[in-house]
Amino acid sequence: MTREITIGDIPFGNNRPIFLIAGPCVIESEDIVFETAHRLKEICARVGIPLVFKSSYDKANRTSLKSFRGPGIENGLRMLSDVRDRFNIPVISDIHSAEEIESASEVLDAIQIPAFLCRQTDMVLAASKTGKPVNIKKGQFLAPWDMENIIDKFISTGNRNLFITERGTTFGYNNLVVDFRGLPIMRSYGYPVIFDITHSLQLPGGQGSSSGGQREFAEPLAKAAVAVGVDGLFMEVHPEPDKALCDGPNMIRLDEVEKMLKTVMKIDELVK
Repeated sequence: MTREITIGDIPFGNNRPIFLIAGPCVIESEDIVFETAHRLKEICARVGIPLVFKSSYDKANRTSLKSFRGPGIENGLRMLSDVRDRFNIPVISDIHSAEEIESASEVLDAIQIPAFLCRQTDMVLAASKTGKPVNIKKGQFLAPWDMENIIDKFISTGNRNLFITERGTTFGYNNLVVDFRGLPIMRSYGYPVIFDITHSLQLPGGQGSSSGGQREFAEPLAKAAVAVGVDGLFMEVHPEPDKALCDGPNMIRLDEVEKMLKTVMKIDELVK
């Protein structure tokens, strides 16, 4: 059993049904962000799964200097605020320094700490001190039990609105592997655990100057994670992933999301 956390008006954890964090990897344009949010809201309403919208205002960790990073914090937060107000959906995005947290926390319903930055003590503490729900993504370089020290850092401020995301482990050579033992191990520390489907299928740097991916395995991994037991799913989606400016090879086409959600929700109901 894990703690119950709330993002906006969405409670999760404590053996509740799964919820979904989804959206384009990075904010490319207002049109794509609004189209994706609108269609996701319709899909999730039909399926009956709560939705938190995610898209990054900046992708600071890119393979190449030439890679698209996003609109930046000011314009990006404005668009995320518009998404929340227009579609009545809670929003989450990732921060990349402690200096960003004050501005981001004024807009976001939840803050995300990227996997590569999960051990940055100043950032973890600053995010915790906002009192907001915070998603800390497990570093690709960490074992599941290493997250216990990060949890201890976070809750030292008194904020227990924490959840953890699994996104695969790197063994080098442009690949990630998911050890599904890690999901119950991390849940045993008492905080909700989310499974990041799409980043677990990333092939970091696999295309030389950009990352590759294997989106064809998204549904099998999602089924496996829900069968093992998780509190939510994270997926990056796009109307046309092959034209996306970031993480296209591992993002899921919007047209395929509903079928996958219906399947995994049946599994979640059986498990819980």
